[in-house]
This record gives sequence, C-alpha cells and structure tokens, in this order.
Amino acid sequence: MASILVFSERANLASELLGKAKELGGQMGLEVAAAAFNPADAEAYLKRGASKAFYSDQAELKDFEASTYAQALAQIAHKAGASLILVGSTRRGKELAGRLAQKIQAGCLTDVKSVELKEGKVICVRNAFGGATEATQVITTQVQVIALMPRAYEPAPEGVKKGEIVTLRLDLKPSRVKVIKRSEKDAGAVDIQGAEILVCVGKGLARQEDLKMIEELAQALGGLVACTKPLATDLKWLPESRIVGLSGKIGKPRLALCLGLSGQVQFAVGIREAKTIMAINTDPNAYIFQITDYGMIADLHQAVPQITAAIRG
Repeated sequence: MASILVFSERANLASELLGKAKELGGQMGLEVAAAAFNPADAEAYLKRGASKAFYSDQAELKDFEASTYAQALAQIAHKAGASLILVGSTRRGKELAGRLAQKIQAGCLTDVKSVELKEGKVICVRNAFGGATEATQVITTQVQVIALMPRAYEPAPEGVKKGEIVTLRLDLKPSRVKVIKRSEKDAGAVDIQGAEILVCVGKGLARQEDLKMIEELAQALGGLVACTKPLATDLKWLPESRIVGLSGKIGKPRLALCLGLSGQVQFAVGIREAKTIMAINTDPNAYIFQITDYGMIADLHQAVPQITAAIRG
C-alpha cells in the first residue's frame, strides 16, 4: 500500500509530522509510515499512529550526516511506497530534504507553514519575499518532499501500539564528510522554536546590564529571553541562538512579549504565529503595534520591573 513517510532527527518534531500525516493519510487513502534510527523512536511512532516504523541501527546512521541519511530515506521511501515524504524543516532537515528530493527525483518545498489537501492536490503555504507575504505552492512531481516548520501542527496523541516495526539492512555508501572536531553548543543556546513563552527585546533596551530585569521577567513567566538581530550580531549582548526572525528562529509560542523593538517584518515573521502578542514601546507609531493583541505605550525600564513584581505577587 502507498504511504506517507515521516522523518525528523528531532523526535518531538516527528510526532508533530505524524499528526498531520494521519490527517492527510485519511484523506488520500495512504497509510502512515515513519523512519527511525533508534528503537525508542520506532516504538514511540507506532504508539502515535504510524502503521509501520522502518528501523535501522547501522553504524553509519549513529550520527546525523545529511548525505548518508538521504541515502537511507531514499531506500526506505522506496520500500514504503511513499508518494509523500514529510520531514522537519530544521537546519539539518532542510538540507536533508533537498538531498533526498534529488536522489528520488522529487519536487521539494521547505519552510512550509501549512499543508492542506484541496481538489486532490497537496497545497503548501510558506513565507515569501522575506516574510512580507505568503506563497501558496504545489509540487507537481509524482513523489513530493515537504519540510514542515516546527510547531506547525500539534503532535499526534499517544495511544495503543497497533503497527509493526520493519527492520532493514540498508545499502549505504561511506560518507565523504569526515568529522574533525566537535564543539559544544553555546552555553546560552536555547530552544526558541519550542518555547511556549518568549520575552523578546530590541534596541530599546538602554544597557546590557538591563538584560537582568528582562531575564527576571522571563523567569517569572516561565519563558525564554529572545532578541532582535542587532542585539546579538552588533552589540553582542546575547548569543545568536537567541535571534528571532528571518535571520534566526521562527517560533509559535502561546505568548510573545515584545519589549523595546520596532517590529519590522524581518523580526515579526518570527513571532507572528504566536497565539497572543503583547508589546511595550515608547513610540505609539511603532510597527509592532500593528500586529499585537495588546500594547502598552511606556518605557520598558519602568514597566518591566512592575510587571515582574505583579506576576510574583
């Protein structure tokens, strides 16, 4: 039976892809399959509704390397009879999607925000023109590779495992990439894309020392501190992993609190999918107020400590 194949190097994102795959599978008459390279993930995907989990524990797949994973997924896609392949649109996932599409001669779209089936066609929506607008696109090849953004859909709920694990021995050529050195992630690196609450700060912050009050507010809310590009690349006040927008991460938090930033499209594209957007700015004409649910015209240096104190009671 033909299928939709799901894969992400992040197990939580794979669960989100499974949720959408089950919906599309029901509409298109396709079973849902998943690719996994460790046994725990294979079991988890079956509990989340995959009919089959194609599994390989070969040494070549121990660490992620895009060309090797593309080989593996191409063989799994053939085995699964996949006509639609959903991968996570992470930095690694986007490279993987392109390599995989080339191997199987499929059309490919990355950074897709939503996927819907209309009149028998899989309709994809993604950002265009630097996030200023959205493009609706369709892949016309027989097999399609679509990289979906994190948090585009809710994870498939866990249930009773009904599917089967199919263990494969894949024909993998040695990678041409040789790992010379591994470096630890920046100590300040955080998962902006997965955050439920983001406290975003811009150049309206007067001094680097004032970041302390921003961090205190984020802690009181149970969220993470993020920033516009200049604070990380120009001022070096925060690591680049904290940048929100086209030059950084695109999140979908429940709450985005924007402090002292203008809200130009390069930033706004990173938080406009938030369920609730709030902003504090001294400029009543700041663009950020055009996309907020709640706004306060005030000096963040006065407002933030008061908000933090009120939250803490």
